[in-house]
Amino acid sequence: MTLHNTIATLASRRRLLAATVALAAGTFPLSDVKAQSKIILRISTPAVPDDWHAKMWTVFKDTLEKSAPGEFDVQINLNASLFKQGTEPAAMARGNLELSSISAFDIAKLVPEFSIFTAGYVVHDPAQQQKIFNGPIGTEMFKLVSEKMDITPLSTVYLGTRQVNLRDTRSVKTPADLKGVKLRMPGTREWLFLGEALGATPTPLAFGEVYLGLKSGTIDGQENPLPTVRAAKFYEVTKQIVLTGHLVDGIFISISNKALAGMSPAQRQKVTAAAQAAAAYNNENRIKEEAQIVEFFKKEGLQVSTPDVEAFRKAVQTAYLNSDYAKEWPKGLLDRINATR
Repeated sequence: MTLHNTIATLASRRRLLAATVALAAGTFPLSDVKAQSKIILRISTPAVPDDWHAKMWTVFKDTLEKSAPGEFDVQINLNASLFKQGTEPAAMARGNLELSSISAFDIAKLVPEFSIFTAGYVVHDPAQQQKIFNGPIGTEMFKLVSEKMDITPLSTVYLGTRQVNLRDTRSVKTPADLKGVKLRMPGTREWLFLGEALGATPTPLAFGEVYLGLKSGTIDGQENPLPTVRAAKFYEVTKQIVLTGHLVDGIFISISNKALAGMSPAQRQKVTAAAQAAAAYNNENRIKEEAQIVEFFKKEGLQVSTPDVEAFRKAVQTAYLNSDYAKEWPKGLLDRINATR
């Protein structure tokens, strides 16, 4: 070994020794320590970038960065790029995902009592929706979710009032007029039941496949809030919107209980506040957009029609009240919902 090599080897050993001492003493540069101590919050959502419930996650991230600078590493994954739609609750329970927006239909699979919020024409408008979930009913139902699913809802997001969107025009006045229509629904029994109650032939299909399904004729229609119809550009491959208003839909910004357990009480409060700010941003913009959006679709050449909503309401509510779902609803809950104004 040459003298040069010997010196280099000794220098290398000194650097290794210094690093070992620094590790033991906790004297790594502060920037490295901060990077290692950040709490990672992975977010998975099927939302497309132009939709408000995709944009709201940026509000969540920015709000949290302001209230807790450097404490969290928020990673936003749109378009179901991290987890497929509907698989997020299981991933969160396993600890493989920290945050997502969970639907009432996702929750009802494991918390049958929650199926009341999947029933058509139960919640009347977004204002009532917020009062329900921000009050005693929400507290009780979210406690059940936390206990049974190992996730905790933090805020209620108004997804919009769902309407029927058809590939071809037809006269639709009552549920009987949707007979034989292959209406895309998410692939759970709760969603499929709603599609059947509307009088259609419910056809399960992932959200990401809906545009092509409409274009090719694999499905005859889909149902979603109108802002989602615009954001996903379904109006490009459909000709009619039927204003059934069958579901005042909501999703719930939820966090894994495992993630919560790794936070201080102050951090939990900041995460909850960020979730509430995100929901408020979405709700304000979505309600404003819904008030203006029908004119947009008319300009795009779509026929917009209003059916006999009372006929739809009666048929849908009768279907639910005669189903096994209603047997799972806590006694008196429907009356309490109706009394919440």
